[in-house]
Amino acid sequence: MSGVGSTVPPKSEVPAPPAPERGLSGYFGDVVALARKDLLLELRARDTLPAMLLFVVTALVVFHFALPAEASATAAKGLLWVAIVFTSLLGLARAFVAEREQGLLDALVLTPADRSAIWLGKTLAVLAFLGAAEVVALPAFSLFFSGIDLATVGAVVLADLGICAVGTLVAAMSVAGRARELLLPLLFLPLAIPAIAGGVGASVSGEPARYLGFLALYDGVFALLAWASFEYVVVE
Repeated sequence: MSGVGSTVPPKSEVPAPPAPERGLSGYFGDVVALARKDLLLELRARDTLPAMLLFVVTALVVFHFALPAEASATAAKGLLWVAIVFTSLLGLARAFVAEREQGLLDALVLTPADRSAIWLGKTLAVLAFLGAAEVVALPAFSLFFSGIDLATVGAVVLADLGICAVGTLVAAMSVAGRARELLLPLLFLPLAIPAIAGGVGASVSGEPARYLGFLALYDGVFALLAWASFEYVVVE
């Protein structure tokens, strides 16, 4: 039968349901949920943070015995930054491990959340791990070498922001590659050089304000670039 009087429009004319509107509260809710998920996974598995703690303390112990007794405090501060940047590399290497091992990378990208919210959530989780490692590393450095001043602490905080922002983007770029363990440090370390240079300058200079300002500028520029480009990185 022809179905006379039917008002059902053709399939091509059926309007799609409107997409739900997601404001800033929804965006930051997604960020918090993603960061919370990574932190809870770490509390259960204890894979990332113990490795970072063990590495940074071991590195400082090795530096303590390798550095000559007559070496200056400037050399010791440089070794602190070497330990920090390589400790952060451990955390970044595991930023997307849970999704990769369970084959959930595509599912994560296809969620209704904004792709930049994925970057921000991952960045906050890595920042939490790195900050927890530095809570142990900075007192250990004071014990093995010399005291830590407020300029160094401020430089560490600012450098952490830039390192985690850039590193999370690079970790997402390298996670799907065959040589991801090699690709991540090759991409990350050159981008981290400005943060290291600014951190060392703030730690050893008599006028750390300009170096702290440089670190703040680095954080702002690279965080904005990483936030804006993350969607294209994960889609491609």
